[in-house]
Amino acid sequence: MGGPITERHRSVFSGPLRAGVLGANDGLLSTAAILIGIAAADVSRSALITAGVAALVAGALSMAVGEYSSVSSQLDAERADLHREHHELADEPEAELAELTAIYRRRGLDAALAHEVARQLTATDALTTHARDELGLDPNMLANPRQAAVTSAVAFVVGALPPVLVVAAVPSSWRITIGVLVTLIGLGLLGFVGARLGGAPWRRPVARVLVGGAVALFVSAAIGRLVGVAV
Repeated sequence: MGGPITERHRSVFSGPLRAGVLGANDGLLSTAAILIGIAAADVSRSALITAGVAALVAGALSMAVGEYSSVSSQLDAERADLHREHHELADEPEAELAELTAIYRRRGLDAALAHEVARQLTATDALTTHARDELGLDPNMLANPRQAAVTSAVAFVVGALPPVLVVAAVPSSWRITIGVLVTLIGLGLLGFVGARLGGAPWRRPVARVLVGGAVALFVSAAIGRLVGVAV
């Protein structure tokens, strides 16, 4: 017989994956849409680069603050649940044991076995057991606001760099065309990578981001052209 099997579940990485993919997609599409909209108004290269850098910095900071605030709220709720469960275990241990027994009975164990499993697990680590089976929480894997903020900010910068580099390097007559192509290729790759890392089929996520990205870029270019003509 071989040793114990170590399984790697993709859901363990769902938080960082979500933040990273969201940040990169947002950085790429929002920055590209801004630059293509401005480029359609026929402005100078220096104005485009300035706008691109400003969009990159502001977007990265916005993503970091937004993720930090959101995940901090989640962490506060998780800690509050654990704190409440800790006091309930101290004040009403029998009621908590009965509650845990009922959970195991609903999962298919008979009454005697459910009670024995609940008793032994409670004696081993009552809070972790109740957090996992009653609240669906792992006290050792709570939400991480700093990780989410840093991941989102870095991913946004990585996603925003290609369109900024395009407007800096490509001649004005090709900026919009190359910018659209680079953006759609990047969105497709992000959709593919996100799907593969999450263990999901890739065709639908790729199609989704490509269609949404194409619409966003077209609308941005059209509005930029109209505003540029009007001004």
